[in-house]
Amino acid sequence: MTPNTQAILESWSAPLGVNLALCLTALVYLRGWFRLHALFPNLISVWPLAAFSAGIASVWIAIGSPLNAIDDVSLSVHMVQHLLLMAVAPPLILLGAPAMPLLQGLPQSMARGVVGPFLRLSLVKAIGHFLTNPAVCWLAATLALIVWHVPKVFEPALRWNWLHELEHAFFFGTGLLFWWPVVQPWPSIARWPRWSIPLYLFCATLPCDALSAFLAFCDRVVYSAYLSAPRLFGFSPLQDQQFAAAFMWVSVTVIFLVPAVVVTMQILSPQRSHSEIDTAAGLHRIAGQPLDASKLEVI
Repeated sequence: MTPNTQAILESWSAPLGVNLALCLTALVYLRGWFRLHALFPNLISVWPLAAFSAGIASVWIAIGSPLNAIDDVSLSVHMVQHLLLMAVAPPLILLGAPAMPLLQGLPQSMARGVVGPFLRLSLVKAIGHFLTNPAVCWLAATLALIVWHVPKVFEPALRWNWLHELEHAFFFGTGLLFWWPVVQPWPSIARWPRWSIPLYLFCATLPCDALSAFLAFCDRVVYSAYLSAPRLFGFSPLQDQQFAAAFMWVSVTVIFLVPAVVVTMQILSPQRSHSEIDTAAGLHRIAGQPLDASKLEVI
């Protein structure tokens, strides 16, 4: 560890609010998952729990761990942080099918008296219907990527903590929106035909590739704030920028290619597996039928 790195880490303090929020969310989900798994052991598998936990861990690494202490002095670290918030944590969290476990994990009074009525409001449903349109999801994520990487926006975020936190919120929020049509978490309904998802993912790589190419082949440091930053890994600011661009280019390509291949294989499959059909039917049954209140607090 270099002296500069050590000095930065020693001056860093864990963000209490972020860590508490992540821990609370994980505990609520875990409580709900265990309750559902105890009642329906053959229906509720461990894979959603693993995916959701990995997603929460990814968010923590990005903004709750010491990684957050050095993103101001290294564009490469900053790019890792952005990828975690936009392309890693959101799909993992959505793969955890969080709706039912989170509802089951909340206290009964809160779920039935506050969350349930709020989600049933016509305005909330209309906003949700608009935001989960795939075109809106794609556009929101693309605009967030482009706008926050404009130097006149990016560099003030390095100086002002509140703006930096807002940037993180935008990346994570638009990341959830972007991956919504791809993962299609229960109980949402697909708005576009499934064959359009590989094309949706391919189009999403284009702005990422353009930004990566610009940063990689630019012969100057785009973000001047990094010119005076301490060197943590022995790279010059220009080398750090080129490494960040290459990392983003390769990572985004791989991350988007995997679900595109998976979806394509699903489309080419002659029919859905019986386990998928049984799982979907079982989840609708849990949510829709009048079960014993002593077993399930929230339906």
